Amino acid sequence: MKIQEGFLARLRDLARNASASASAQASAAHIKNVMDSLHATAANTTASAKTGQGAPLATPPLPAFVTDLLNQLGVAVPGVTSPTSTPTSTPTSDASPVPDTQSSPRAEPGQFVTRSFRCAAGTRDYKLYIPKSYTGKPMPLLLMLHGCTQSPDDFAAGTRANALAEELGYIVAYPAQTSAANSQRCWNWFEPAHQSPELGEPAILAGITRQIVADYAIDEARVFVAGLSAGGAMAAIMGSAYPELFAAVCVHSGLPVGVASDLNSALAAMRDGGKRSGIAAHSSTEDAPLPAPMIIFHGDQDKTVHPRNAEALLTQCIAGRLSQTIEEEGKSTGVRAVGRTYTRTLVIDGEGDSLAELWLIHNAAHAWAGGDATGSYTDPKGPDATREMLKFFLAHPKHTSLMQRIGDSFTFLRDS
Repeated sequence: MKIQEGFLARLRDLARNASASASAQASAAHIKNVMDSLHATAANTTASAKTGQGAPLATPPLPAFVTDLLNQLGVAVPGVTSPTSTPTSTPTSDASPVPDTQSSPRAEPGQFVTRSFRCAAGTRDYKLYIPKSYTGKPMPLLLMLHGCTQSPDDFAAGTRANALAEELGYIVAYPAQTSAANSQRCWNWFEPAHQSPELGEPAILAGITRQIVADYAIDEARVFVAGLSAGGAMAAIMGSAYPELFAAVCVHSGLPVGVASDLNSALAAMRDGGKRSGIAAHSSTEDAPLPAPMIIFHGDQDKTVHPRNAEALLTQCIAGRLSQTIEEEGKSTGVRAVGRTYTRTLVIDGEGDSLAELWLIHNAAHAWAGGDATGSYTDPKGPDATREMLKFFLAHPKHTSLMQRIGDSFTFLRDS
């Protein structure tokens, strides 16, 4: 018992002070050393038991507070077996866990096809949903980036984005991260090789978007990107790296751009909230394009990605621009009898144009608000994040005034 208690205490200390280690590999090596010591002690105790000198000591598994952080980043710890398809921590009762079997989105009347894109930066498959109403007339395009351990089918089921594509008339793409690129299928938002335009995963995701624009009739003023958790962090990167491509961004339970450059800084940002501001620095010059409008959703009880990251995202989005904020309280109806309360912060500029929205959802954990329980990491009691996201997107086509946005949105909804 004393050995196990010492083991846990040392691991808690490592997790608490991960940012002090020189590198991600160093942190993993420290954890391996602790594990090796414990395995050796357990082996010796077992050997003693065989000679009647003591009882075998079972080696405890790596605690959830460590594996949850490491697996969220897809980091394989030497000497430790980590899951490849399910989270180590148990989601709260209000967030649907990863299903036992591969979930599939409800059958919609449109086409849900698998495609692939290849460029110098790599290759990724993606699912593309084409609504039944598509006839060759330009439609908006939505790029949806799943979270860790998720798949395109799972994310489509949980967000119900395909069903709303039928209702509102837009095309949806779901790129699929590979286990070869990240063992937990997380987008590698925390690695410098995947944080800049035309490099790594941003180059692949932009290439997928351009491929769809070239192959289908797409309204290029209405190309949007959204994501959950690691996918949300990557969506923020895409909005920053490609403002000419994406008109607006949605980040659900994600992190700001530039808060991490390795595993340790990523763990620190997830635990404590982002403090560095990559977009603010990028947008400080007069020639730099302004960040795309952004809508942010975050649960105030999120134990995986600290809610302070949502505030940092909002700060990044409006950095260097005159603005004012308006707060309003609300309550979602939800799928269940009682919905969640939330605080919605709207940010507008001096001309009345909307710059950003932040939905802080009270008593909500790390899950897509208002999602369908057939998908993983969903909270049916929350406000309908998918519908609110689309309302925000449709009101924010590229390079238009406020009145043009309002008029275009009415026209689009009337014709869809």
